[in-house]
Amino acid sequence: MKNLLKLEELFMFGLSIFLFSKLEFTWWWYPLFLFVPDLSMIGYLISPKVGAMTYNFIHHKALGISILVVGIILTSASLQFAGLILFGHSSMDRILGYGLKHSDSFQNTHLGVIGKA
Repeated sequence: MKNLLKLEELFMFGLSIFLFSKLEFTWWWYPLFLFVPDLSMIGYLISPKVGAMTYNFIHHKALGISILVVGIILTSASLQFAGLILFGHSSMDRILGYGLKHSDSFQNTHLGVIGKA
């Protein structure tokens, strides 16, 4: 089951790259901005609870999809780009096993515990 979920995430990551290719941005913008959503981990400097809230908000796929859809409705390539980065980054993280966080620890995710036990 775990491999099936990773395959699904891989296809979603590929979808974000494909949709990005339809925008009028230079190709290197995608890898340049792909890790920007990880700035949401700054919340962990305050506490694990705040960190989990900021991380989960930015890494929730509904946020990326919503921004993408608003960008399509408003014909804003910048919003479409931002939505695709958020969506693609979240899929990439889940391929690597980094899921949404529980409030007790960064390592405790909805996909299981990450790192060494």
